[in-house]
Amino acid sequence: MTAPVLYYLPPSPPCRSILLLAKMLGLEFELKIVNILEGEQLKPEFVAMNPQHCLPTMNDEGLVLWESRAILSYLVAAYGKSDELYPTDIRVRALVDQRLQFDLGTLYQRLTDYYFPTMFIGAPLDEGKRARLTEAVGWLNVILEGREFAAADHFTIADLTLLVTVSQLEAFGLELKPYKHVRAWLERCKEHMTPYDYEELNGSKAILLADMFKAKMNLSTPST
Repeated sequence: MTAPVLYYLPPSPPCRSILLLAKMLGLEFELKIVNILEGEQLKPEFVAMNPQHCLPTMNDEGLVLWESRAILSYLVAAYGKSDELYPTDIRVRALVDQRLQFDLGTLYQRLTDYYFPTMFIGAPLDEGKRARLTEAVGWLNVILEGREFAAADHFTIADLTLLVTVSQLEAFGLELKPYKHVRAWLERCKEHMTPYDYEELNGSKAILLADMFKAKMNLSTPST
C-alpha cells in the first residue's frame, strides 16, 4: 500500500488539523508543499486534480479529497484502529458532525472573514466582522458549558478542528478571557495533543500565521 499524498502548506490551519490527526493515527503521508503565494495551486496538473485548487488536498490511491473536515472523517474511518475519534454511535456522530459543520461554516469562516483580508491584501480590519467572530466564540462557549469535550465524553475530530481554529484565534490575539468554558477546553485539548507534536505542527505554525498578520497590520498603519 502506497502512502496517501497530502498537498499542503504548513501554516494553513486546515492543513494543520490533517497533520495532527495523521500523527494520532500513526499515518505517514507523502507530503507535497504547495506555495499558494507563488500560485502553485493554479498549475494545470493541480487544477486537473482539484478544480477548486484549494489546500489541503489528499490523494489516497486515486481517491482525491479536499475540505479538511471531510479528510479528517475519511482518515479515521480508513486508518483508525477504533472509532474513538469519530464514533459510530449515530447520536454521538451527529454531534461530532454538527460541531465540524459549526467550525466550517461559522467559527472558522468568521475567523477568515475578519483576519484574512488584512493578512493577504492589507485591507483595514472590519469591526462588524469582529463582532460576528466574537459572537461565534460566544456560541462555542455555550456549547462547551458542562462539557469536557465538544461532542463526546472524550476527544474527537470535532475537538481537533475546533482546537486548530481557537488556537489560531489565541495566536492572533483575540481576547478569550470572557469565554471561561472555551479557555478550559482549549487547555484540556492542548494537553491531550501534546504527545502528538502539537507545538511543532500547530502551536508554532499558529504563531507564524499571526506574525504574518501583525506584519501586515504594521505595514497598513500609517506612521505618526
